[in-house]
Amino acid sequence: MRETILETARGRLGLLRRGPPDGVRVLAVHGWLDNAASFVPMMPFLSGCDLAVIDLPGHGWSEHRPFGSEYTLAGWVEDVLAALDALGWSRACLLGHSLGGAICSMTAAAAPERVERLALIEALGALAGGPESALARLREGIAGRRALAGKQLRVFRDLAAAVRVRMAANALSESVARLLVERGVAGVEGGYVWRSDPRLTLASPQRAEESTIRAWLAGIECPTLLIAAAEAQPYFAPDLRDARLAAVNDIRMSILPGGHHLHMETPEPVARALVAFLATEAD
Repeated sequence: MRETILETARGRLGLLRRGPPDGVRVLAVHGWLDNAASFVPMMPFLSGCDLAVIDLPGHGWSEHRPFGSEYTLAGWVEDVLAALDALGWSRACLLGHSLGGAICSMTAAAAPERVERLALIEALGALAGGPESALARLREGIAGRRALAGKQLRVFRDLAAAVRVRMAANALSESVARLLVERGVAGVEGGYVWRSDPRLTLASPQRAEESTIRAWLAGIECPTLLIAAAEAQPYFAPDLRDARLAAVNDIRMSILPGGHHLHMETPEPVARALVAFLATEAD
């Protein structure tokens, strides 16, 4: 595995890369408050892929957005396209987990000429919001941004303390949580702090409605694979998942044992489903 910084037109991104240069080009995008280490457990099972895994802006080793800028879905789509440009890839397969899956979904819809295949883990489109919650969301989002200034970062006295927090927050095993933590903290006087931008924890003031998200999903033109965990999350319940599946023209689904981070906890079956998908002929 090679670790480097990818210089893009939109800033510097942390990058992990593994595999032969002539392998299937796969750009992987992690979930919210995770980092590129999210895909490390799968790497040994993807030996035929030229796998490039980025840290999203504000995560891992990537730069934070400038002061006054926002983290938006559209902005992250632009980051993925900028990463493809910097890698010199005119087309590639996209692989995304959770938030990364939402971003990859929207990238495939926005720029179908850049996406050969789309593989999603525990996501299909972004989180939606309806008019009944729009005003409360707007107020919460704006108030949170105004209150953030001057807040002190939490300092963990050692890595083990940060690992315990990640284990509790996401029901992760110690080994999986440690992978994310080791790439996700920075050393400071007295211990460690999260590298991630604190602004990422703020509520979004706006969300697209479900009908809009399904219209975006209908714009995906490439073969698509959705890998869903048998232990479904409330925000990706089977009824919502199935309704979104119906919006995509060429999609198949594989439900595998495990929870939201199944690609880290049980990477081999997830990788096996991905490899089989990459090897199939397009319909």
